[in-house]
Amino acid sequence: GDSVITVQLTEEDKVEDDVVFYLVFTGSTVQHCTSTRKINPGSLETISPGHDCCETVKVALCASREGHPVLVVAEESFQFVQDEAYDAAQFLATCAGNQQALNFTRFLDRSRPPAADVDFLDEKVALAFRHLKLPAEWNVLGADQSLTENIPRETLMHFAVRLGLLRLTWFLLQQPGGRGALSIHNNEGATPVSLALERGYQKLHQLLTEEGARAPDSWSTLSHTVHSGHYSVKHHRGLGVYLLTAGA
Repeated sequence: GDSVITVQLTEEDKVEDDVVFYLVFTGSTVQHCTSTRKINPGSLETISPGHDCCETVKVALCASREGHPVLVVAEESFQFVQDEAYDAAQFLATCAGNQQALNFTRFLDRSRPPAADVDFLDEKVALAFRHLKLPAEWNVLGADQSLTENIPRETLMHFAVRLGLLRLTWFLLQQPGGRGALSIHNNEGATPVSLALERGYQKLHQLLTEEGARAPDSWSTLSHTVHSGHYSVKHHRGLGVYLLTAGA
């Protein structure tokens, strides 16, 4: 989800300015409808929806004009795949509160991936997290809410801060238990806040300590979602397009 899709129109499809184009993605259980924006007379742009499973769906390009019936201009297939970022997000989501698994993730810190790889990892995993269907009771600190803040333990927030994952940290801060994780010490006595300071992650430290800190720039251009029953509407701030998702 949230990737840019470009649609190239054929000569006969280049029509008047009052025609509005939509893409309709029809899966086995979910249907998405996205608005588009015109880049030039022959090209449209929109955002791919985050889908609920890996499958090949039908995509229809529809044209709408006031006073006329909706016209299906073209149809094509589109494949949703599960990539490494999605696998990583699923693994981390199930790790919340699992000390054995969270300690295992610390080997990544010893390998110290290059900054460009960290940035790529941060962007992709945070985006995948946004499209996971997390249970209503999911918590950054795990399922065992009887644990007090005084018990030293590793948290998902320690993991994100240790690697300098700015976008993932921001995502976790918005989730239940995210703020509470900031004051938890691990077995070395470090909190996520002290880790950010110790490693010189200035932006990250600012994000964790400043009241009213703003979302990272790359995050603020992503979709804002409003849920209503079985429907959801997303507005992608970067492109100014909308996405409606409903049960098929």
